[in-house]
Amino acid sequence: MPAPIRYVQDSRFFPDSADVVIIGAGIAGSSAAYELAKQGVSVVLLDKGLVGGEQSSRNWGWCRQQNRDERELPLIIYALQRWAELGQETGEELGFRRTGLVYATGNQEDINAWDNWGKMAKGYGVRSDILTSEQAKAMTPGSTSRWLGGVSSPTDGHAEPSLASPGLAIAAQRLGAALFQQCAVRGLDISAGKVSGVITERGMIKTTRVICAGGAWTSMFCRRHGIDLPLGNVIGTAFRTAPVEQAITVPLYTPDFACRPQLDGSYTVSVSGRGRLTPGAQGLRYARQFYPTFKARRKNLKIELALAAFFSGPESLARWQFDRTSPFEKVRILDPAADMAMVQEGLAAMRKEYPALSAVRVEQAWGGMIDSTPDAVPVISHIPRLPGLIVSAGYSGHGFGIGPGAGRLAADLATESTPIVDPTPYRYSRLVNGASFDAPGMM
Repeated sequence: MPAPIRYVQDSRFFPDSADVVIIGAGIAGSSAAYELAKQGVSVVLLDKGLVGGEQSSRNWGWCRQQNRDERELPLIIYALQRWAELGQETGEELGFRRTGLVYATGNQEDINAWDNWGKMAKGYGVRSDILTSEQAKAMTPGSTSRWLGGVSSPTDGHAEPSLASPGLAIAAQRLGAALFQQCAVRGLDISAGKVSGVITERGMIKTTRVICAGGAWTSMFCRRHGIDLPLGNVIGTAFRTAPVEQAITVPLYTPDFACRPQLDGSYTVSVSGRGRLTPGAQGLRYARQFYPTFKARRKNLKIELALAAFFSGPESLARWQFDRTSPFEKVRILDPAADMAMVQEGLAAMRKEYPALSAVRVEQAWGGMIDSTPDAVPVISHIPRLPGLIVSAGYSGHGFGIGPGAGRLAADLATESTPIVDPTPYRYSRLVNGASFDAPGMM
């Protein structure tokens, strides 16, 4: 069952040209469209399905600095500033609340890792408070565990995945951006070795700048143009409870479940750090690059072998012509099944930890495909071999919170403006120049 999402109306007139065309209307694409339209840039936002229909509506909704890779900290610091501004600036309810986040554990290794991270993050002005056993208990009233300790990140927050991408797309339209859903981009028009347009199922749009923010489909799209982009896709599971009197009032991470209170009194819940792999041709192609990450996370990954993955979806061997139906039209919204065993595990853990929630029930459950890079840091970058193409992908399960920053950085690259942060850590070349990667820590 798909995650809930706000519907957005398409624009009226399909254009024949634009300054910038954005492929993919998730949080990264919608944020970029808003930032460009705000600057008066002519921008068209296209999606093969619906705004936010894939991973951008299926994530936890956390907007956090805590536990991020150091390379992402400047971008998430900027993103949190934008989250705090965007509701009033756009007039749209994006669900952002700076409530802080709480992590609680009975594992000393977790506490040591959080303590080391906090010492590093302090240099960026990020607040991260290690909690004693008593403090962790006081910040999780009603819990049954005797926590060894925890960490609090009081300047972090959360937003509503069902509202955020749609709200930004609507705001971008209000500023002059054009939006078209159910409109797949089959490929790029290239002249003299540079981008000169996008070829959609509805016709050509001339442009010299394209931002490809296609999530799990980005590697396949790039491969069609001879561009090697190592991305691995992991399927996560989350569920939404029915509204209930909330015993947990801020987003909470524990070793057995993580949850976020929603505006309507329900919770989004997931089992911390868990996922499943259904590898296809793409997974095999990049197996060597991802082996360190796979080895580190193996105990939390369920492997599912399915021949269909080689013939359909973003992992497939698909080939297509630009004047024929593309793989993007065959799968309008990628909607992997939820792992119902994981749903029941998360529900049981939540009920056990909080007896006041013993009657809580599942309202919806869904899967989402997470596009990841070997080092778990996104690519937000020009592609040197194809001038005019900018890739914004590989957010590795923590792209929602960073979305407004990622959108602004992609917009800066597209307009050749001074970037809001140093783009070097997100450069494409790091993934293809023979570099080796250490397995990422907890993100």
